Amino acid sequence: MAAAIKAINAKIRSNPTLDYFCSTHFWGPASNFGIPMAAIADMKKDPEIISGPFTAALSLYSGTFMRYSMAVTPKNYLLFACHFINFGSQTVQGYRWYDYWYMGGRAKAQSLKAETEGKASELASKAEGVFESAKGSVKEGVKEVQKKVGS
Repeated sequence: MAAAIKAINAKIRSNPTLDYFCSTHFWGPASNFGIPMAAIADMKKDPEIISGPFTAALSLYSGTFMRYSMAVTPKNYLLFACHFINFGSQTVQGYRWYDYWYMGGRAKAQSLKAETEGKASELASKAEGVFESAKGSVKEGVKEVQKKVGS
């Protein structure tokens, strides 16, 4: 059994492409891509849920590992790409957090929410009026049909 495992390992290590895909140089960054994907997905969410200190920590982390990915031998370009994307997305999230809490974004969001709620209630009352009007028209139509059928 040990000989079979050694033979498989030797076969993998002899092929440079397979050797790369079976190494931590590939699987480390590949599994790490979840962080920038989550940050990109969170860009559509409310900025109130963003944690400023955590965003700063992730930006520092990504900046550090971008440097590390170029310092190791051989250079790990996939790790660099992962942290480059994460650094960019965390920077955007950091801007959104700062804008929301310190540049008036929160007040704008609250006024927009109040305005939207006012328009929604106005539209609901108009819809109720249209519904009642349609209901009356249907009742009149039913009465006319009943008269014609009864005649």
